[in-house]
Amino acid sequence: MRKLVAAVAAVAVLLPSAGYAEPARPPNAEHGWVTSTLRHMSLEQKVGQLFVTYVYGNDAVNPAAADRTANRAAFGVETPAEVVDRYHLGGVVYFAWSHNLDNVRQIATLSNGLQTAAVGTGAKGEVPLLISTDQEQGVVQRMPTPSAQFPGAMALGASRSDAAARLAAEITGRELAAVGIRQPYAPIADVNVNPANPVIGVRSFGADPALVAELTAAQVAGFEQDAGVTAVAKHFPGHGDTATDSHTGLPVIHHTREQWEQIDAPAFRAAIAAGVDSIMTAHIVVPALDPSGDPATLSPVILDGVLRGQLGYQGVVVTDALNMAGVRTKYGDARVPVLALKAGADQLLMPPDLDLAYRSVLQAVRDGELTERRIDESVRRILALKYRQGLARPQSVDADAAVALVGSAPHLAAVAQVTDQTLTAVRNDAGLLPLSGTDRSVLVTGWNNAAFNPIGNLAKGFADRGSRATALPATLPSDQAIANAATRAAGHDLTVVLVNKAWDTAVGDPRASQQRLVAALLATGRPVVVVAVRDPYDIAYLPGASTYLAAYTYTPAAMDTLVRALHGELSPQGRLPVTIVTAGGPGTALYPIGHRITW
Repeated sequence: MRKLVAAVAAVAVLLPSAGYAEPARPPNAEHGWVTSTLRHMSLEQKVGQLFVTYVYGNDAVNPAAADRTANRAAFGVETPAEVVDRYHLGGVVYFAWSHNLDNVRQIATLSNGLQTAAVGTGAKGEVPLLISTDQEQGVVQRMPTPSAQFPGAMALGASRSDAAARLAAEITGRELAAVGIRQPYAPIADVNVNPANPVIGVRSFGADPALVAELTAAQVAGFEQDAGVTAVAKHFPGHGDTATDSHTGLPVIHHTREQWEQIDAPAFRAAIAAGVDSIMTAHIVVPALDPSGDPATLSPVILDGVLRGQLGYQGVVVTDALNMAGVRTKYGDARVPVLALKAGADQLLMPPDLDLAYRSVLQAVRDGELTERRIDESVRRILALKYRQGLARPQSVDADAAVALVGSAPHLAAVAQVTDQTLTAVRNDAGLLPLSGTDRSVLVTGWNNAAFNPIGNLAKGFADRGSRATALPATLPSDQAIANAATRAAGHDLTVVLVNKAWDTAVGDPRASQQRLVAALLATGRPVVVVAVRDPYDIAYLPGASTYLAAYTYTPAAMDTLVRALHGELSPQGRLPVTIVTAGGPGTALYPIGHRITW
């Protein structure tokens, strides 16, 4: 803990010079700016403020030819700046696949260009953008290297440290603000009580509602109080107990009202008590809260009734992406944005057809289905949030300062200190760990990731300590690749195999091959260490794996922590933040919440 405090102090020395946080202003000044700005906005500008979409290209006015083509197909204009101007957008969300996130300087420059487009001539009704991205850390992070790559929520849950969670949010938020991104879509407030959850899993802090509530509040404070960016608690009313991915289907949560109050509500209550500025909806059906069958995103009972009425939340409600199947199952794309607004949403994220969605909301106002007063309610909330983010005036960030801040030495030191608290040793039945001596041949195989290369990083860690290490990536391996890995393992003193969601064995799912790989490696009779670099539940599906650790992620820092722990240079500190049960269903608890071993 002293090292963590030292890392915090080192960060604090650096951060004030960045100067990204807008000085606080009295509420009457906020009210005056919001009211004056709203009065000068046309209906078209107001409706535009409700929408947040992606744009293609790494430059606001000079994107590549392919990105011009993509923008033209999606939005009818060629450049990101023209998209912002045409629809009077309230926000833009960045992705790597839309070519927004090449490097730190480029992101800062793109943000500046988009903000210039948003304010246009500087007329009173033209408002800077609230730029966002999914920077949960762990398995969901958008910022490119050299940004600080903290472990994700479940790893932080394993640390049991609200200080670590808050520091991770603070540094993440400051790095985002440095490049002009002021709304990270984090933290996850879902309680992952279903081991078969295909979409949340390690994105959650765990299965203990009290722990999830504590760390959710800590990250809200880190983002908002410490870094001055907008936290987004998601996904209301709770996406933790589903076996369906709302990207591809419409999940139904069968919690009773009492179960919802005990399991799902505490983290959102904690986020609200911590002052969270925005909450994201879930495309899930919760019959105990609303028996209509509508997803929460489109449910007035859930958004206006439960979230605003019962929980007392007054901030911005942002929908999950409207191009996801979960919200498109029951209604057409023209109806979804209108129904979301009628339900109580404010920001409409990523409709599949922006032009159709924009025109549908305008038409709903002109037809009287939506009143302009209702539009004003949402725009007022959005403008108030922007004011608190310092967006009452044209914005630009200093690209040179961003390059100096993002991935700076104090930030990376903090990443290492936080990550060291998360690794969880689950099984060490034969006492294989920690390894003794260094004169050994080691095969590192299993799941790999091209961007982070955990197989290569782990092999290098062994080689740096004197082992003869071989890296053999075998991501979702074929039968031939499995046989080859087993043959290679038989000739090595030790094999370390990485697995990623090996439990997910739906019919035809290629992840099942990971189970066969581990079985083949164990059959050699040589020592095998199995490491889960995502969900810790994999051990239930790997009979015979007697040495097993949960890393929760595959970042370079996580692999460095792992190799040091394997060699006894540090002791695993993490405790399971979920219960691991027997394979195939609710079953019997194999390893309870809080389980750990150490050395």
